[in-house]
Amino acid sequence: MYNPPMRIIHYLSHFRNHALVLLIAAGLLAGLAGCSQPYRTEERLERGLVIVLTGVEGRSVLNDNIVRGLDEGGVDWAIELHDWTLPFSPLLNLWAESRNRRTAESIARRISRYRWMYPDRPVVLVGQSGGGAMAVWTAEALLPAQKVDGLILLAAALSPEYHLDFAIEHSRRGIVNLYSERDLLFLGVATTMYGTMDGEHTDSAGRVGFAIPGGDVKRTSLYEKVFQIGWRPEMSSSGNIGSHLTSGSADYVSKYVAPFVLAEKWDEALRERVIQGRGADLPAAKPAEAGKTPDTQPAKVDRTPVTQPVEPIKTPASQPTVHVTAP
Repeated sequence: MYNPPMRIIHYLSHFRNHALVLLIAAGLLAGLAGCSQPYRTEERLERGLVIVLTGVEGRSVLNDNIVRGLDEGGVDWAIELHDWTLPFSPLLNLWAESRNRRTAESIARRISRYRWMYPDRPVVLVGQSGGGAMAVWTAEALLPAQKVDGLILLAAALSPEYHLDFAIEHSRRGIVNLYSERDLLFLGVATTMYGTMDGEHTDSAGRVGFAIPGGDVKRTSLYEKVFQIGWRPEMSSSGNIGSHLTSGSADYVSKYVAPFVLAEKWDEALRERVIQGRGADLPAAKPAEAGKTPDTQPAKVDRTPVTQPVEPIKTPASQPTVHVTAP
């Protein structure tokens, strides 16, 4: 397991109350946002779908900025802001792993319905903070033959040692993890005191990055589809100063996230280009070959909603579920 630096432990008693107040304040921010979905129209659904998963605070001005940034960055697909949380309960949302995984299964079924109605269109998951964990768990919950096109994690509240194997296998392009060592209060102190979304008391991967396994050739090869980008001072000009609350700045998302959504393929060359701020002129992703879904299944032409019950999706047996209860 990842061991937090001693300075984190030293600061815990001083910052504990501050972290709790900020978590509660984050929950109150949810009341400042509306419930409309202005970027989910039939015309946009025909091009593709981005599902933006909120943090533990629920829908707020923070994640509304992510949606706006994607649109301003040239993403003309449907952009759906999905609030998976219980209202005004950030700590409960952080601790309720079993409930959160069940919710991820329902989001996976939402993707299945979209694939049925728009079988040749791309789907990308974008998750901020606790939503980063929800994006990973949604990918894990997809049916064996299904894949999303990619996962983009902003300040993810997952532990650095979390096994991404199942999520990678269900992602065509891979996983992008945007993290910041300056995210000390939320993803350092708070997750060490109150836990990550997967129940570990440690720094989060949204602060220190995910651990890349070594030794196992198969897993090492699989993790070549994980692209990690640490915060840099020059990113401040886009509104992200390295803190948790600025990790979804609209300008930052437009410059550093939208290019990944639109790119046909993710690789190290793309990663470097985006870091250098040269991602805006990349060619956009094209729909899959007509008549085939991205998972090579025959296309469905019936656009009526699916009413048949969907077989429950089980969490992979090899990924243990940790249950953390509130004190």
